[in-house]
Amino acid sequence: MSIEVAARPHTHGAGEVPPKTKSQLLRSFDPADFPALHGREEDWRFTPIKRLTGLDDADTAAAAKPVAYTVRDLPTGVKAETVAKSDPRLGSILTPFDRPSAVAWAGSDQALAVTVEPESRVDGPVQIDVTGGGLDGVSWAHTFIEVGHHADVTVILRHTGPARLGDNVEIAVGDGAHLRLVSIADWDRESVQVEHQKARLGTDAKLDHVTVTLGGDLVRQFLSIDYAGRGGSADAYGLYFADAGQHLEHRQLVDHSVSDCRSNVNYRGALQGETARAVWVGDVLIQAAATGTDTYEINRNLLLTDGARADSVPNLEIETGEIVGAGHASATGRFDEEHLFYLQSRGIPEDEARRLVVKGFFNEIIQKIPSEDLRESLTEAIVDRLNAGGAIAG
Repeated sequence: MSIEVAARPHTHGAGEVPPKTKSQLLRSFDPADFPALHGREEDWRFTPIKRLTGLDDADTAAAAKPVAYTVRDLPTGVKAETVAKSDPRLGSILTPFDRPSAVAWAGSDQALAVTVEPESRVDGPVQIDVTGGGLDGVSWAHTFIEVGHHADVTVILRHTGPARLGDNVEIAVGDGAHLRLVSIADWDRESVQVEHQKARLGTDAKLDHVTVTLGGDLVRQFLSIDYAGRGGSADAYGLYFADAGQHLEHRQLVDHSVSDCRSNVNYRGALQGETARAVWVGDVLIQAAATGTDTYEINRNLLLTDGARADSVPNLEIETGEIVGAGHASATGRFDEEHLFYLQSRGIPEDEARRLVVKGFFNEIIQKIPSEDLRESLTEAIVDRLNAGGAIAG
């Protein structure tokens, strides 16, 4: 069992200092160290706990078939292998700080390990397909991605099929390395996923992380990032589209504990249909030693129909004033009628004008995806979702 508890920092924001801040989170590999979830906890108050289907309790959950990994066209300089739980790399980056993550750690007995050789310039993306094991019971999975020093690589993780999956992903970006990671959740409609991705950046390392969430009944993804050396740079982008009845939840924790590092978080979501629900919670912690930090986070939500709801919560915790900058922003709204009027005044029908507005809303995030084919297919998927949902109708 491993437990880490840090001292309580000063909090930036209105109201009283909470009893625990993000630097004080309990961290443990043992699920028993975390109390059962009730939905009243601050970190779980938006999540419909009953729809987790056992992903928070391995003792009561029935086992399903494990997910299947398919690595396509493995480029030179990259190795993909299945490793046992005893592999010393596993757990070196990620120590669970909530119950489902600890349950997934305990439930998985092996992992997919993807290793990029140091100083490699990898031609073409490393494409990994993750196929769900079905809806009868739950599955656990673990992925470890290691990018050697001064390597440059793109990795695309695409999740499809039926699944009730709890999984952890560890990401190690070596000194001077550059990783572009695209993580796509395009599950079947009834699927449930609770995932924790943890990235650690070395000196002068760079991470471009793009999350795309379209499928599933309930998908809750947590991305956490920290730094092991000065000069680390992280850009985290997100795109999600919640349809009727879907619950799509994205959380980030960027932990600046090293000086002269930067981070930028930019997530955008659209919602249509009755009870469509999206949650975004962005936490940035700037510890006392992290002088010279430059960070910003922003979330935008577009409500396309009545009955949809988006919760957006940006948070900053700042322990030093010796920083370059720190800011956050959040907005949720409906179609910009001025944009629609402008397009219609130039002869564009209203339904097509609405499509263009939505495509433009997502374009900034789409352009961050380092694959033209993938950009086109995702744009088509968004348009298909609009056409099927009826939100483009006036």
